[in-house]
Amino acid sequence: MCLEVLNVRERCKISFNVPKKKDFSCLHFFFSIKLHSNHRNQLRHIPVIRRQTMDSLRPELHNIIKQSDLILDGNPTRYHLKPETLSHNESQPYRKIMFGERNKNKPHRVILIVGETGTGKTTLLNTMVNYMLDVQRKDQVWFEITDDQSDLSSAHSQTSKITVYGFYLQESKIYLTIIDTPGYGDTRGVDLDKEIAESLLFLSNSEEGINEIHAVCLVIKATQNRLSDRQIYIFDAVQSLFGRDIAENIVLLFTHSDGKRPKNALTAVEEAKIKCAVNDKKQPVCFLFDNCQSETADEDDDQEEYEMTQEQSWNRSFKGMGQFLDFIREIQPKSLKMTQDVLQNRKQLEANINNLQSRVELTELKQSQLKQTQKALEENKKNVENNKNFEYEVEVPYKEKVDIDLSLAYNAVCCTVCEENCHYPGCWRITTVPMCHVMKAGHCTVCTNKCHHSKHVKEAKIYQTKMRTETRTYENLKKEYDGKIGDGVSLVKKLEEELQELEKDKIKLINEAFDCVETLEKIALNTNSVLTLQHIDFLIEKLKERNEPEKFKMLETIKNRAGKGKKGALGYFSSFFKK
Repeated sequence: MCLEVLNVRERCKISFNVPKKKDFSCLHFFFSIKLHSNHRNQLRHIPVIRRQTMDSLRPELHNIIKQSDLILDGNPTRYHLKPETLSHNESQPYRKIMFGERNKNKPHRVILIVGETGTGKTTLLNTMVNYMLDVQRKDQVWFEITDDQSDLSSAHSQTSKITVYGFYLQESKIYLTIIDTPGYGDTRGVDLDKEIAESLLFLSNSEEGINEIHAVCLVIKATQNRLSDRQIYIFDAVQSLFGRDIAENIVLLFTHSDGKRPKNALTAVEEAKIKCAVNDKKQPVCFLFDNCQSETADEDDDQEEYEMTQEQSWNRSFKGMGQFLDFIREIQPKSLKMTQDVLQNRKQLEANINNLQSRVELTELKQSQLKQTQKALEENKKNVENNKNFEYEVEVPYKEKVDIDLSLAYNAVCCTVCEENCHYPGCWRITTVPMCHVMKAGHCTVCTNKCHHSKHVKEAKIYQTKMRTETRTYENLKKEYDGKIGDGVSLVKKLEEELQELEKDKIKLINEAFDCVETLEKIALNTNSVLTLQHIDFLIEKLKERNEPEKFKMLETIKNRAGKGKKGALGYFSSFFKK
């Protein structure tokens, strides 16, 4: 007698304490009814049962079920595929979930999945798995490899890391490594996005040896009429990691699709200036998926309608998956070497820009302080001529260490000599200061004096410029400048010279910041990245003050090229820094 699989397609609404079936036993169900037979008259209907013998399943599916845990009985019956290897090392910025052992003679593809929380990445990943296992709707089973965390809030600790799924089951015709990113742009702040970026870099240098990517998949709901500021920021952050050659490997995966080309969603992608592969008609390369395959029937569902809907959902999603896998079989992979170079340069340049902007602002505050002193001398001209002491007030900038806002970052590398923030935000997964990206040949590439790494600290504090009002005296001012003033040079003249020196320093800093943005413009695919745009307005303003039209017009071009979508994403990005 063969063992039967029972799939309960309807359950009575009245609770009569019948245990839910947990194994492949028809006896389990019938014994449950028999035990409560005296309550049978309370039932509105008897559950409709579909019997499917294990012998009717293909042997390969039978074997896979043996390697799986039952999630939920129904039509389809859902199983969680048990991994052979589950690695979650706290010292690594990613976790590994491996199914089977890789045979290097079988075709292997690597894809990166990116999407905002709630777009349906979990179902999409599971659809890939079922397609590669050649699961058919008539089999009435559904396998899942994810732990249902991909589309949950990233407040869960495990979702703050990249998950690397290695799908190497012998039943599959192709091996697939899926790099699943947590929901980019989560509410803990923008620094998490930079952590994920560094995770990709870490992964490329790890024992997994993922040195190339066949496709970067941007997951979007087909029903969207516009991309949210957060979505634009998400995709922008990812595109900012790669070199220019990655564009032809970026594809759009539309979920919750009705099978029609999502014109509104595609228009939204175009308006957001999202770069991706295009077909012969110069249209974005996209693939369509439904998200209903794993849904089981409720007792109130019309069974005929349910079966028809499920059949359409499976056909639609499996057609899209077949087209997608054909694409990644044919496309040339892109090396992560350019990504490593872009990421390294971007981190150094962004750190420089952040530091330079702070130094420009401090220089302007010092200029203001000197002008206040000049004004006090002018107002007390007679006292100065008579060498008579007097008091005056002045606003003085000073540095103070403050705690980091943990919604933005966890650590910063700061110079204790220059009292500057050399790497903030963005410095997170280093154990010692010399390992920081801004260090080169033992010295900092950012702080004013390019100090040795031993003069730096990594901690959850940063330097913050503050202002205080001080009452000063003419006598102390003369003592301060004693020895600085040569023969025939007045104190007023010396103050003017200092102002000119500060102006020269400011011009130099502004030009250095401009050079950083210009370099970023040249090396990355996403030349109008939000991470670059955050500094644009500041630099445009300063270059206009300097009357350097060629430079500020170039920056305005970058800004205008970004379009309204990127400016909205910039607002999303900037909102974290206003808390």
